Amino acid sequence: MSYLDLSIEEIHKALVAKQVLPSELVSEAYDRAQKYQKDLNAFVSFRIQALKEAQNLDGKEITNPLFGIPYAMKDNYSVKGELSTGSSNILKDYYPVYDATVVKKLKEAGAVSIGKTVLDELGLGGTGTNGNTGVVKNPWAIERISGGSSAGSAAAVSAGIVPFAIGSDTGDSVRKPAAYCGCVGFKPSWGRISRFGLFPFATSLDHVAYFTRTVKDAAYLLENLAGKDPKDMTCSIKPVEQYVEKLNPELKGKKLAIIKSINESLGNPLVRTNFEQVLLKLKEAGVEIIEEDIDMRLLKAIYPIYMVISSSEATSNNANLDGIKFGPREKGTDFLDSIIKTRTVGFSELVKRRFVFGGYCLAKENQKELLLRAQKIRRLIVNEVQRILAKCEAIFLPATGSIAPKFTEKNDEKLSVAYLIGENHLAIGNFAGLPSLTLPSGFVDGLPVGVNIMGKAFEEQEVLNISLGIETLLARYKGQIAKRGGE
Repeated sequence: MSYLDLSIEEIHKALVAKQVLPSELVSEAYDRAQKYQKDLNAFVSFRIQALKEAQNLDGKEITNPLFGIPYAMKDNYSVKGELSTGSSNILKDYYPVYDATVVKKLKEAGAVSIGKTVLDELGLGGTGTNGNTGVVKNPWAIERISGGSSAGSAAAVSAGIVPFAIGSDTGDSVRKPAAYCGCVGFKPSWGRISRFGLFPFATSLDHVAYFTRTVKDAAYLLENLAGKDPKDMTCSIKPVEQYVEKLNPELKGKKLAIIKSINESLGNPLVRTNFEQVLLKLKEAGVEIIEEDIDMRLLKAIYPIYMVISSSEATSNNANLDGIKFGPREKGTDFLDSIIKTRTVGFSELVKRRFVFGGYCLAKENQKELLLRAQKIRRLIVNEVQRILAKCEAIFLPATGSIAPKFTEKNDEKLSVAYLIGENHLAIGNFAGLPSLTLPSGFVDGLPVGVNIMGKAFEEQEVLNISLGIETLLARYKGQIAKRGGE
């Protein structure tokens, strides 16, 4: 047994007891990352300097639960003086001159990054297969995807390389990979954690989010990452709670809502069975379950309006990546030709399609029909979610409608209910900016699946408490480690 197979809390106790040194932890994590890179392709780059940084921590007073803990960082966060590519050709030589606030806070806590992880290019994708840094494989079955866009971070935690990893979540980019890879994925409320230094995808939907092995570890991270930031005007000034101290797994008397049409839309009947089994356990534990529903027309609109809003915002946010104001420049016959050649070479086909679509939605003649209508429908969905949350503490959802697909599988049923709703319903948490946590709930055909708790804005404590209660009920799946690299 390795200390890296343990939770943050357990590793912290071992560090305090001097059973292990930060340098030993980081060295083993670094070696594991290198060893499994060929099979998993979780990392874009490795930080050899992490070994020296960890040695400098040996013997120092341990002042934080994250002190000396190795972790991985999604490669769409700025790290001063270090390659930060967004898994895109257009940023392949980008070295930021500042640290993202999340990076800064983790450094201050004494955590040590061993490297940057692979993502779908600029965060635009949900499979971990769309980027110039290759595809990420699921540690449970390397012929399957790990999910995206935070693919490498999910794989790194699932494979036991690091006990936590930072990602970002714009539609379900942490919470769905967490289900596919069998770990905890937590997206706090919009504005709870500063996004300064996070490469912008869709500003109204982007959230800092992360992967851990346990719910309690998610609370430790939130205490360290949450809080106001003058560098991010969208960051909340609400005080940071003592999330760990206030953890309470008691479920009796809690009231949770389920959304009938979402549960009925799951494409894999065994995934639905797993969800229903957990639901039964919750009822036996004294949880009151109320059945609610949302108009199918609104639920079917989740994916289309997500695409309209996110593509529009992504097109605007990334307009500076043109080789003139920012990024490497391709030679052209004139100013316009240079921009065209730069962006043609710099972006993948998927990203270029998203930008073309986003530009179309932003065009003056199309805005009212597409973008403004999408924003109105988003508001209708948010109103429905808030109506349901007014009756309960949280909404209980399946994390996905299926197990992790194989790379060879093609989903041609983009207009099916199973895809439109069953595979995209977690985006409602981004529409409304709500705290949302996925945790493991069992296995289907030998692969992990998960459930999700979505709470009221800035009520992270409630979400963590309910999630801890569920984790306690399902103790056999807590902190699970995959067979690494297909071994």
